Amino acid sequence: MNFHTRKWIKPEDLNPNGTLFGGRLLEWIDEEAALYAIIQLENPRCVTKYMSEIDFRASAKKGDIIEIGLEPTKFGNASLTLRCEVRNKMTRETIITIERIVMVGLDDEGKPKPHGKTQIEYVKDRFKE
Repeated sequence: MNFHTRKWIKPEDLNPNGTLFGGRLLEWIDEEAALYAIIQLENPRCVTKYMSEIDFRASAKKGDIIEIGLEPTKFGNASLTLRCEVRNKMTRETIITIERIVMVGLDDEGKPKPHGKTQIEYVKDRFKE
């Protein structure tokens, strides 16, 4: 799994218990999954279709640093399925796991757009001469 993004937990990210608000974390995960899908599918119109059960296992508090990891597990006709793990760099605990996030690339009319991808591509490989 590649961990692409780190977040520093600030006061505005906390719930009334003084720990990371789950909704804020889900917002970050959704954004990270969208960015990953946009780059992989080469389509700026990617949307979240499905998120499987969300398993909160630990939390984070103000000042902690977390990192969000994504791993592609399947390419569909117009979709990309990802697995997600978020871990707390300070405590070394896994905060959350999501087994399936399905992102779909859309055409200009909002319909699923086939992408023809079958494996992960790295941007550096797209520019080979």
